[in-house]
Amino acid sequence: MATEKRDFDEFLEKFKKHHDLMVDELHKVIVGQDAVIEQILSAIFTGGHCLLVGVPGLAKTLVVSTIARILDVEFRRIQFTPDLMPSDITGTNVLEESETGQRNFRFVQGPVFTNILLADEINRTPPKTQAALLQAMQEREVTAGQQTYDLPDPFFVIATQNPIEQEGTYPLPEAQLDRFMFNIKVDYPNVEEEEQILTMTTRGEKAEVRKVLSAKSIQYLQRQINQIEIAPIIVTYVARLVRATRPHDSSSPSFVRELIDWGAGPRAGQYLIHGARAVAAMDGRPTISFEDVRRVAIPVLRHRISPNFQAQAEGYDSDTIIHRLLEEVSEPNVPKYS
Repeated sequence: MATEKRDFDEFLEKFKKHHDLMVDELHKVIVGQDAVIEQILSAIFTGGHCLLVGVPGLAKTLVVSTIARILDVEFRRIQFTPDLMPSDITGTNVLEESETGQRNFRFVQGPVFTNILLADEINRTPPKTQAALLQAMQEREVTAGQQTYDLPDPFFVIATQNPIEQEGTYPLPEAQLDRFMFNIKVDYPNVEEEEQILTMTTRGEKAEVRKVLSAKSIQYLQRQINQIEIAPIIVTYVARLVRATRPHDSSSPSFVRELIDWGAGPRAGQYLIHGARAVAAMDGRPTISFEDVRRVAIPVLRHRISPNFQAQAEGYDSDTIIHRLLEEVSEPNVPKYS
């Protein structure tokens, strides 16, 4: 038992060094956006998908492509447009004729067969094409005709979305939004960061980054992070927090019943635990704390609750409601033993 603990402590120490090295490499190209980087890496280390939401020009695509450059994995980008078809993502069967004249169908893989898939401006394509990613994101496989093909491991979808344009866009359905572990808000830089961005990007020099982790290393880290302990009291807190988002649950605060149409499902609780595990590991800690859960609560829950018209009229958005929820949902009492 002592040997296992020592080995796990050594893993956490090495993992923290790898994480810090990845962040250092990213900051050679990306200025600021520490919370965005932390949340994307948390999802990668736990096998989740991310939705990046922000106005144009905030380096959403650059963040993803730079992460792909520091990971020794395959990376592909799909620019979602109104004329994109499902087969443009998943692939298609083509008819081939052999030298003997025999005809056979052969499956040609689409760009979804990769390790990191950047779905750029995912809300610009119709629902039929958006739905082509559902099976890939949940089951990590693609069905074409009567055959099902496994996707590479690891596999992540990182999608971007522009929140200010409504014309010519198709909002993601709730079923697909729920497949994303995090809904990450990419905000404007502060004054110092903006000045640094202007200095870095107008010199005509391109920063070089080095590869830090391979695909096998990522798989290993994902398995090890699942070994981080979660106390029953943390599970109770996560369940209490998720149930409090549901307006028809007896435990929900009165403001939730007034401001929310529907709340988060059990998948939110799963992602809260996975995200908290990643945060603990990145800090080099072997156990999850209440604060770890709170650190990932907003990106996990913001796309899983639906503020109603009254909330919008009073100026409440998802983030404001979650902040208030975190203040009002109490931590369970630690049991006392005599």
